[in-house]
Amino acid sequence: MIERLVEIMVRLRDPETGCAWDVAQDFATIAPYTIEEAYEVADAIARQDMPDLKDELGDLLLQVVFHARIAEEAGHFALPDVVAAISDKMERRHPHIFGDQTEGGHHLWEQIKAAERADKGAGGALDGVAVGLPALLRAGKLQKRAARTGFDWPDAGGARAKVFEEIAEVEEATSDDHREEEIGDLLFSVVNWARKLGVEPEAALRRANEKFESRFKAMEAEAGDGFEDLDLEGMERLWQRAKTASKS
Repeated sequence: MIERLVEIMVRLRDPETGCAWDVAQDFATIAPYTIEEAYEVADAIARQDMPDLKDELGDLLLQVVFHARIAEEAGHFALPDVVAAISDKMERRHPHIFGDQTEGGHHLWEQIKAAERADKGAGGALDGVAVGLPALLRAGKLQKRAARTGFDWPDAGGARAKVFEEIAEVEEATSDDHREEEIGDLLFSVVNWARKLGVEPEAALRRANEKFESRFKAMEAEAGDGFEDLDLEGMERLWQRAKTASKS
C-alpha cells in the first residue's frame, strides 16, 4: 500500500506533468505542515476520534513520504533508507528484545541514546535537543537532560520556590526587554515544577486551553448577542456559572 502513496508523490513532484505547488516545495516549506499534522494527530487522540485519527495519521505519513521524495531527488536518501534507519535504531535500542541483553527499561534506552550522541560528536548532555521543537516541549526536554547529570532540585519544593522567585523578578522588571526575559524564566521554572510533580506541561496546558475554550463558549451562548456589551462584572458572573456547570 505504501508503494501507491510513493508513486502518487512521484507524479505530483514531476517537474513536467506534476502539480505546480508540490513541485515548488522544499524541506523548509514543508516542515511547518509536518509539525501541524503531528499536532492534529495528537488532537484526534485527545478527542478519541478514531476515524479522524486514521485520516490524520495518513496526513502525517504523507509528510514523511514528501520529505523522502525531496531527499531522493537531491540524491541524499530515499524512503527505504528512512525505513531501514528507524528499523536499525529500534533494534539497537532494544537489545533485550533483539540482542543478548537480559534486562531492558527506559534507563537502557537513554544510555544507548547517549552513546549514539557521543558517536556523532554530540557529547554534551543538552546536545541534540531540537531547536525547532515548541518552546514548552523543548524546555522540558532540556530539563530532563540536565537532571540526568545531577543538575536538578532534590524535590518539588525547590522548583516551587523558584517559581515564586521568578514571579518577583517579573514584577521588578524595569523594561519591556527585561520583562520578556523574566517571563521566559518564569515559564521555564513552571515547566520544571511540573516535571518534578510528574505532570506533562504540554498536556496540562492543552487541557487548560480546552477548558477555557469550553467555558468561554458557554458564556457566549448564555449571553447571546449581548455578550460583548456586558461589563467585566457581568462577564465574571457568566464565567463562574460556566465554571460551576462544567464541574457538575
